[in-house]
Amino acid sequence: MIKFSLGLIIAVILFSCDREIAPKPKSYLKLQYPLNSYKIPKTNCPYNFEISTLAKFTLKNNCWASIEYTELKATIYITYREVDNNLEEILKEVEKLTFEHTIKADIINAIPYENLEKKVFGKLYNIEGNVATNIQFRVTDSVKHVLSGALYFYTKPNYDSIVPGIKYIEKDIMHLVETLEWK
Repeated sequence: MIKFSLGLIIAVILFSCDREIAPKPKSYLKLQYPLNSYKIPKTNCPYNFEISTLAKFTLKNNCWASIEYTELKATIYITYREVDNNLEEILKEVEKLTFEHTIKADIINAIPYENLEKKVFGKLYNIEGNVATNIQFRVTDSVKHVLSGALYFYTKPNYDSIVPGIKYIEKDIMHLVETLEWK
């Protein structure tokens, strides 16, 4: 038994000593996303905007909607509210929902948006970190309408892994806001 153990130890030493340990090379995930074209979904709602032709638009009750990116396993949930002398209350509620992510967020950046000609005023919130929703937005005409939205991925939040998808959909969200028109 001692000879066997001694032989095993010598074999392990001989075979383990002649190999050099090479560090694994760095690799980066390179995701390819198709170029977008856009369409206007048909609705009877008091708003129109363009969405990606790669996304599926589903209209729900009260002109709420979802814009689903099945390939990316992501959805933008759209909420519409009619203003009835309660604009400030609605905007505070939307902002409160955004800042509930402060606990897990690394940074929350607010990007203002204004189009006087179309009467579209709003903010886009980029929420960095392992949070449930990395982009939220709200737009209004300051009189009758408020439209808000939030981007969700169907995965456990791991910010570094989903950043390419976030950046891709962020362009579509900006396009949605820029093409928004109130009826």
